[in-house]
This record gives sequence, C-alpha cells and structure tokens, in this order.
Amino acid sequence: MTIMVTPELEAFIRERVSSGRFDTASDVVPEGLKLLETREHEREAALAEIRREIEIGLDQARAGKLRDGEAFFAELERNRPSLPE
Repeated sequence: MTIMVTPELEAFIRERVSSGRFDTASDVVPEGLKLLETREHEREAALAEIRREIEIGLDQARAGKLRDGEAFFAELERNRPSLPE
C-alpha cells in the first residue's frame, strides 16, 4: 500500500523518527491509525450516549413529563449563586 501525505505530515513523521520515538516512517503510520481508531470509537460511544439521552427525553415527553422551558430557566436564574463583585 502506498500512502501519500502532505509535506507537513512528512516533516512531522521525520521528526518523530529523528527523535527516536519510532524506528522508521513505516512505524509512525500504524500508531496514527490506532489513535484515529480510538478517537472514532470514542466518538461513536458519545453519539450512542446522546441518542440514549434523547430517547429518554422523548419517552418522558410522550408520557407528559414536560416542564415549561421559560419557567425552568427562570428557576435556574433565581437559584444561581451570585458572584462576588
């Protein structure tokens, strides 16, 4: 497999190799892909959690467990601690 990278990424890869962190440029790419894979898994998990929370909210709405938005934020404002001046 041949992978083309920008000159900036090529310089970054060379810096990693010259620092001794990696033996060869070919060792850098799998590490980057592992990090990308981890980030993608974390992103998918976060999206799944958001979807679960939305579903909970929809279930509550269907059950009539709603609060008036303006009243809710007014209550938050009333209960907010004042900051020292």
